[in-house]
Amino acid sequence: MFRHAVRLTLALVLPCLLAAKAADAGPREKLGYGRLVTNDYFGDGSDRWRTGSITSSRIWGSSGGLDQPRAFGDMIELRLSSEIFAPDNLARPSAGDRPYAGALSAGLHTHFTWQGLDAAMGVDLVVTGEGTGLGRLQRSVHKVVGATRPSLSTLDNQIDGGLHPTFVGELARDLALSPNMHLRPFLEGRAGAETMVRAGIDLTFGSIGIGELQVREAVTGQRYRVVRNDDVRGFTFVLGADIAHVDDSIFLPSDRGIELTSSRDRLRAGLHWQGEGAEAFYGLTYLGEEFEAQNEGQLVGSLRIKFSF
Repeated sequence: MFRHAVRLTLALVLPCLLAAKAADAGPREKLGYGRLVTNDYFGDGSDRWRTGSITSSRIWGSSGGLDQPRAFGDMIELRLSSEIFAPDNLARPSAGDRPYAGALSAGLHTHFTWQGLDAAMGVDLVVTGEGTGLGRLQRSVHKVVGATRPSLSTLDNQIDGGLHPTFVGELARDLALSPNMHLRPFLEGRAGAETMVRAGIDLTFGSIGIGELQVREAVTGQRYRVVRNDDVRGFTFVLGADIAHVDDSIFLPSDRGIELTSSRDRLRAGLHWQGEGAEAFYGLTYLGEEFEAQNEGQLVGSLRIKFSF
């Protein structure tokens, strides 16, 4: 059922995005770029499960303030990401642990205003399997830094290769509790590589990010800045929490005897800093158990540093 829903979404969403871009009479320009690196090395250092990812976004659209209502297709985002999933022991995984997986994805998304809400919608094409080369890359990097390398048998047992169209949609709204405190409840849906519905909140203390376009990173839920206001200076602290009902995941295949947890929870905190010609972000996220044999959650860290010359 969900596979058919994804195919239907692809058939409906992509032509609409392309048509909206073609029909746009105004000039379209690059509005911003953002990225976020997430790794358990920056968190608990255990090198397992949701062990590492890199996500980047490029936004094009008509010029104008982000505080104005935006139409569907006016702002187009190209989203690229890579992620490595790993068992607890890279060399000798225990029975029942999650299999190794590498995933690359590319997607088109649009950010718009709907019924007074901030909306985002798009489709990612997720590529999995040995052909991604992420397993070989991790072996090489771990050899250089002296860390445990995934064994050849671990890589041989990784999930099957495939192409997985994935629909992603989010509705959210910023609520100003005070001039420097904002609450943002959100609802997210995914169908494809992983199929779930998620609800949560973000709380912001400070002015960095307010009135900007931020994109939610898939692993942690941390929001990274893409279309920014570079005139803001100082620090901003963020908190967030969400819970998801999960229906399916290609990364935790049931035909290997892996049983999904019916829900996933995440707790996160982060700190933005922006100075003259430089900015940085560090976030720490607790990821709850994703499958029944997982005996505990994990901590991962997210990092971005930017210098302007």
